[in-house]
Amino acid sequence: MERVREVLDRFPGLFFAFAQPIDMRVQEMIIGARGDVVVKIFGSSIGELNRIATEIAGAVRGVSGATDVFALRNEGMKYLTVRVDRLAAGRLGLNARDVQEALRVWVDGQELGIVVEAEGPRVPLMLRGSELLRRSAIDLSRVPIVLPGGGTVPLSAIAGIREEEGPVQVVREGSARFATVLANVSGGRDLVSFVADAQAAASKVAMPAGYRLQWGGQFENQQRASARLAVVVPMALGVIFLLLYLTFGSVRQAVLVFCNVPFAAIGGIVALWASGEFLSVPASVGFIALIGIAVLNGVVLISAINRLIAEEGLNLREGVLEGAKRRMTPVVLTATIAAFGLVPFLFADGPGAEIQRPLAIVVIGGLVTATLLTLVLLPILYDRFALPKGKRAQAAVAEQLHPTGTPPQSEAVRLPSAAE
Repeated sequence: MERVREVLDRFPGLFFAFAQPIDMRVQEMIIGARGDVVVKIFGSSIGELNRIATEIAGAVRGVSGATDVFALRNEGMKYLTVRVDRLAAGRLGLNARDVQEALRVWVDGQELGIVVEAEGPRVPLMLRGSELLRRSAIDLSRVPIVLPGGGTVPLSAIAGIREEEGPVQVVREGSARFATVLANVSGGRDLVSFVADAQAAASKVAMPAGYRLQWGGQFENQQRASARLAVVVPMALGVIFLLLYLTFGSVRQAVLVFCNVPFAAIGGIVALWASGEFLSVPASVGFIALIGIAVLNGVVLISAINRLIAEEGLNLREGVLEGAKRRMTPVVLTATIAAFGLVPFLFADGPGAEIQRPLAIVVIGGLVTATLLTLVLLPILYDRFALPKGKRAQAAVAEQLHPTGTPPQSEAVRLPSAAE
């Protein structure tokens, strides 16, 4: 793409952009244009919209990371403009409307009736002048205009005809006219910071009252997805916490399992920074998947510790150490299998790589820290915070009463009270 861009840059007046056909069509259907960043300028005057679009394109072109920046041209179409000389037409018994109706036959055509065939379709019968008399101003000037009293005169006798440039099309959105500026982002820039710099540059462009800008494209999709994730992720975390509380019957242990969330997020953020990627929507989805694996490992470890203390009669410290030792292999295997399964995504370079790579980077990097911290810090936190302060004191007394070996089953289940 860079080599093609270098060649195309040598042609003056040529504007280009790179896209995949399916992606381009989808973007055009959703937002009306294709680009990482799309700026829509809304207003009433087509000429003013073209001016603002050209100046904004120049401003955005100076922002670091901007490539393939151009304003969609909406001028340069050749028009034949006919201005009726009302005095000359009046002397011949014509008015402006008569001339317009006569020209309509040559430009749009006039419906004379409908042809009905036996058991066939109804075909409109149109009268339209030859295209040979509409190719240039000189040709159009020879169009005959019928006089009310009979006879004809050439159009040049009652009107002035000249060739002018005008808009290619008139596009609207929400009943308002708009012009479009497209830009792609490269050079290691993320969309959010690029749009912030581009908005600052575009704010220097003079805009009359009644004109406004709307920023869209892939940036708009990202903002929409981020807004949805801002609602969905807290709800999901709340449901997970409720399920953990119902599983363990303890707020403290549910919070301990949730400690794996920042453990995993640390690795994901560091991996994004080390790889040069940014916090995009695929990366956010990767964090969601990572949270699920991290919480699962925390549930496995804490459930094992609880079972050892309750069923095998181990005291708190012994249960923590034995639980971490027994569950080290399952936790490591869970993280390793998930990480190896995503390794091919790290080296993806075809279509969809921009989605696969950030997701894999976040999950793999997060699994490294989540696994290490789950096996090291989570047992320490369990030993320190899993039980209320009073019960920790009772557990310490029980451990002092039976410093070696496993206490009897009855004493392991019923810890001594504070008075004892």
